[in-house]
Amino acid sequence: MSGIAFLAALLLWLSSPFPPGWFVLLLPAGWLLVTAGVGWFGYMWPKYQFRWTSYVLDAEGIEIRSGVIWRTITNVPRSRVQHIDVSQGPLERSYGLGRLIIFTAGTHHSRVELPGLDHAVAFALRHHLLPRGADDAV
Repeated sequence: MSGIAFLAALLLWLSSPFPPGWFVLLLPAGWLLVTAGVGWFGYMWPKYQFRWTSYVLDAEGIEIRSGVIWRTITNVPRSRVQHIDVSQGPLERSYGLGRLIIFTAGTHHSRVELPGLDHAVAFALRHHLLPRGADDAV
């Protein structure tokens, strides 16, 4: 993103017949500022996202609260759960984390994800939420 802004400013500077002297000094400083801002955002955003994500598990199902700017609360009753996956990407695997993915009946919010869980906790949640015996609708 910052590379595109830098190239656009460089092309604008090269296309002008006589670029002003202040522009020559402003271009690298602006590029450095944008790059630092993007780097800070990429470093800090996961911390804020993790801090503002929580869940509550009970006998009826799971409630997931997430969102830093726009907060959402998603309730998934056990009776609506069709199947549950626990997945890990390469980065998650290196830190022992996992992602719980709940697939429900219906079209709106039919896939609910809970990222950043310890891998063993994700499996325990999966085991708790799976339909049992008489609760199984199939």
